[in-house]
Amino acid sequence: MDHFPDLLRVQYDLARDSRGELLKFCGRLALEEFVLENSAFGRGSVRNLLTHIGNTYLYWIGEVCLGRDMTYAEYNSIPDLMGILRHFDLVDRVMGSFLAESGDLGLREATFQLNGSPGKASFLKIFTHTLSHEFHHKGQILSLCRHLGYIPVDTDIMR
Repeated sequence: MDHFPDLLRVQYDLARDSRGELLKFCGRLALEEFVLENSAFGRGSVRNLLTHIGNTYLYWIGEVCLGRDMTYAEYNSIPDLMGILRHFDLVDRVMGSFLAESGDLGLREATFQLNGSPGKASFLKIFTHTLSHEFHHKGQILSLCRHLGYIPVDTDIMR
């Protein structure tokens, strides 16, 4: 278990690399397409989905695991891709703090409220949730871009 923190850092770096490919691809979208809402997708637009991904890291990692008071971005407060990049800079700083303290990640537990019910989970489970949540919504973003007429790039970790 003494290499556990390093493994988690590597895993997060792989997710960040994949996110970087997605964000680079999103730079090809016109601003109108970036914020265009499509009711067939849960959060509506590429911008909203990216904001939601970042906010989810801030809630689970920043608030639940680290016990910090977090400020969550409103969708309309992020006007463009540069705003999303700043949002993920904050996410990366929070994750850096979390990973610096992750030596006993699998053993530590956090309590939280989810849909009005109390819950408890290991930090490892929460870390895994945030990563899988990002990839779930990344797939939605790529599908949304396909609906906009784009051929999505490969953002898989194994590419």
